[in-house]
Amino acid sequence: MAALEPGDGFRNSPVPESMGGASASSSGRRSQQRTSRRLPRRAALGRRSFTATLKALEGLADAGAQVSVHVVDLDSHVHVLAGDDHVTMPVGGLGVVPLLIEVAAAFESGALDPLEIVERASVDAVESSGLWRHLRAPALPLEDLAVLAATAGDPIAVNILLDKVGHDRVRERIEGLGLRRTALLDRFRDRRGPDDAPQVAVGSAREFAGLFSALVNSQVVDAAVSAQVAEWLSLNQDLSLVASATGLDPFAHDHDAHGLLFVNKTGRDRGVRAEAGVLAGPRAGVGYALIVCFDDLSITHRLRAHDAFRVLGVELMEYTH
Repeated sequence: MAALEPGDGFRNSPVPESMGGASASSSGRRSQQRTSRRLPRRAALGRRSFTATLKALEGLADAGAQVSVHVVDLDSHVHVLAGDDHVTMPVGGLGVVPLLIEVAAAFESGALDPLEIVERASVDAVESSGLWRHLRAPALPLEDLAVLAATAGDPIAVNILLDKVGHDRVRERIEGLGLRRTALLDRFRDRRGPDDAPQVAVGSAREFAGLFSALVNSQVVDAAVSAQVAEWLSLNQDLSLVASATGLDPFAHDHDAHGLLFVNKTGRDRGVRAEAGVLAGPRAGVGYALIVCFDDLSITHRLRAHDAFRVLGVELMEYTH
C-alpha cells in the first residue's frame, strides 16, 4: 500500500496508508488507474476505522466504478477519510446547493422578493421527475420553490430559480466561494441534445464536504445566508443513501429527539450517485461527501453503489456517536 503524497492535498492527514481506486472508463486502463488513485486504509487516529467503507469502495472500484470520498472532522478539521477527493465528477442535483446559496443571498439583499409569485409554465416542462408537476397549484412564491428544490430536488423549481438569479450570478458565487472544481452547467432537461451540457453539474468530494462544513459553521456568505440554506437542506427528504443509516424520519428530521444534527443533499443521474452533508452527534461532527459514477447495467450494479453509501453512513454514525 502506497502512502499519500503531500502533493495530493493531505499534508495534515494522520492517515498514512491507502488502497487503490479505479475509473469507470475502459477496462484496459483500470489496473493502471487503480495504482494511481488512492483511498486511505485507516481513519483518524483515536477513532474507529472505516474498514467496511473502504472494502465497499474498493469493491466498486474493482468493478470499474469511479469513486471520490471526503470526510472532515468539524472540530479538528482533520481529514478523517479521503480518496480521489480532488477529482471533478458529475454530481447531478447536488449541484443545486450553490444555486440555493445565491438565491438566499438575493433574498437577504433584496435583489429577489421571496414572496414573488412565479408561474410554473414560465419554464419548459420537465416530465421525468419532480413534485410540482403533480400539484394543482400553477404558481408558487420563490421561497416555496427554494424549499421544493432543497427537499425534493424539483427540476421545475430549480430551473425557475436559475432563471431568476441568472447563470452568471451562480457562476460568480461559486468562484467567490473558492470552489474551483464545482460548476452548475445547465438546467434540468428531459433530454440532452448535442448542444446541451452533458451534465447538470460537476464537483469534487473535497469541495462539497467543505461547503457543507462551512454552511453549518455560518461561513458561507454570512451567518444569515448560511442559516437559511442549512434550514432548507435540513428538510431534504432523500435519506436513501448515506442517511439511510441514521434512522431519521425522512419527513420530519430537522428536530431529532436524540439530538442528531443532519443536513444533506443528494444527486442522481444515470450511473451517478452523489451525496454531501453534515452529521453531528454527541461525540463528534463531520462534513462528508461521496460521489460514485458506475455502469448502471442492472439493478445489481445500482444496489452495489447504494450499499457503499449505506456502509459509509453506518461508520459515520459510529464515528459521531
